[in-house]
Amino acid sequence: MKLLLRSLFAIAVSLVASTSAIAAPPALPGDSVYQVEASVVDQDGRAYAWQALRGRPRVVTMFYAHCHLMCPLIIASGKSLQGSLDPRQREELGFVSMTLDPARDTPAALLEVAQMHRLDDHWRLLRPGDADVRTLAAALGIRYRAQPDGTFNHTSVLILLDRDGRIVARSEVTDLTPDPRFVATVREYLAGASASGSN
Repeated sequence: MKLLLRSLFAIAVSLVASTSAIAAPPALPGDSVYQVEASVVDQDGRAYAWQALRGRPRVVTMFYAHCHLMCPLIIASGKSLQGSLDPRQREELGFVSMTLDPARDTPAALLEVAQMHRLDDHWRLLRPGDADVRTLAAALGIRYRAQPDGTFNHTSVLILLDRDGRIVARSEVTDLTPDPRFVATVREYLAGASASGSN
């Protein structure tokens, strides 16, 4: 009986070990922005790790809610890009806008922005922790500086990330519509990723 119990225990341990090995995601590439360990809260008040965004291509940018000039332009440019994709591509691509001003941009403030711009459920507006904003901005190559009046000077850019958080392309935002070359790159990337089933 003892021998049978020991055998069953060994089998159970083996099954748990093999299940854990299967469930573990592959290591992140060294150049992935998801290497940054940060926590974020979205416009619906849900908290999760920055790395949890891994798994689908995303267009990422940074903004702040009380901006009335460039930040609405960034969002409009992202929406224009989204509207230029075919239905399958729109379904595949996620959009992430992170605030540069977590002290003021509460989830409620981010939700107000999402509602004002009629952003669909493919968009996540995120509030990083105070200590994580600069690290995330640096990983994305976004420069910013707080001004005495409470505004921010910052890079206005759309960044395409692959499923593992590697930067595929970036485009400076200067208009309501994104650079046609960036749009073409996004379409080509999504078509290639869909065809290969990988990055």
